[in-house]
Amino acid sequence: MEAAAEPGNLAGVQHIILILSGKGGVGKSTVCTELALALRHAGKKVGILDVDLCGPSIPRMLRAQGKAVHQCNGGWVPVFADQEQSISLMSVGFLLEQPDEAVVWRGPKKNALIKQFVSDVAWGQLDYLVVDTPPGTSDEHMAAVEALRPYRPLGALVVTTPQAVSVGDVRRELTFCRKTGLRVMGVVENMSGFTCPHCAECTSVFSRGGGEELARLAGVPFLGSVPLDPALTRSLEEGRDFIQEFPNSPAFPALAAIAQKILDATPAQAS
Repeated sequence: MEAAAEPGNLAGVQHIILILSGKGGVGKSTVCTELALALRHAGKKVGILDVDLCGPSIPRMLRAQGKAVHQCNGGWVPVFADQEQSISLMSVGFLLEQPDEAVVWRGPKKNALIKQFVSDVAWGQLDYLVVDTPPGTSDEHMAAVEALRPYRPLGALVVTTPQAVSVGDVRRELTFCRKTGLRVMGVVENMSGFTCPHCAECTSVFSRGGGEELARLAGVPFLGSVPLDPALTRSLEEGRDFIQEFPNSPAFPALAAIAQKILDATPAQAS
């Protein structure tokens, strides 16, 4: 039986969720950001650990780029995205001298930083720590899963887009989860149709239903479909709170329902 890790800086973290996909460009960071905002609006304290070392986009999506990471006795102090300090962030983006600087590192250095992020960030008390991962099933994936495994993560949320090429790549991610013993909490189909803001007609730009079919074949929950929405894109570009500012958007009920399913799947005693 695997021993639990020394709790350390994760002692106050109730639940850990990894956002995964076998493919780039499917919107993992978008889902991660909006899930964190939705959980915050449900009264939860949330942290986001951005381990997409070559494409750290979370700071911009939460209007936190350019902020500095400080040291305390417990390690790195995460950056807070709001005045209430209900969403805290850690990303390699905060450690780069220039925002356009490329992270040209070999695997061992990346893996060491991911382990340091897991062990050396003073998160304090959190209801959820949401981990945004890079695409594929790379070394960084293994480093993140292995570093977090002793803390018994709640599971993984797997993101795909509807078309067959994406679904095929994401199917490999589900295999990765099985091989590493990581529970799949469910599949999210992102960019699932485009709802015209003028006539409300929905057009399936990238086909439709691939994520739901993938979940059915894999025997895991299907958490929902999130349509393409210019308001969502704009809010991410500007670092605004989509969940609060765009309740009439077609993407809002989808994202709210996904967050509610995550809350429903959370053990009651740790709420």
